[in-house]
Amino acid sequence: MLTQKAKYALRSLAVLAAADPHVPLPIHEIADRAHAPQKFLEAILLELRRHGVLVSTRGKAGGYVLARPADELTVGDVIRMVDGPLAPIPCASLTAYRPCADCPDPESCAIRSVMRRVRDATAAILDHTSIAEIGAAPQMIEKLAEAAA
Repeated sequence: MLTQKAKYALRSLAVLAAADPHVPLPIHEIADRAHAPQKFLEAILLELRRHGVLVSTRGKAGGYVLARPADELTVGDVIRMVDGPLAPIPCASLTAYRPCADCPDPESCAIRSVMRRVRDATAAILDHTSIAEIGAAPQMIEKLAEAAA
């Protein structure tokens, strides 16, 4: 399940993707456009900055801009940064695999097999959808805001 934190991260990045890449947006403006609480968003944007997704500028004309082109950043990348692996259970994860304590044979486990297919289908969509795509559609940002409400 996608967390509220990931939703705000995606909305904020979509706002920045739609904005002028050379003009930093102040956090209050990002929060307003992304329909996100500013205080919570501050922590999220700092985390994205630590991951190299954003660059921040201090001062009166300061704010945030994307560190790289929005078409080079996928929704899957952002979700993994903020929420962790895409797999619904740890034994189905490619990046954070952990066997279930009560599973005698993970390789033949039918539940793991189904969850791997879920993970693969999810990744196929999220890893092929760029932040530029959601930033290019202002109505997408509104839909994301409505879905979170």
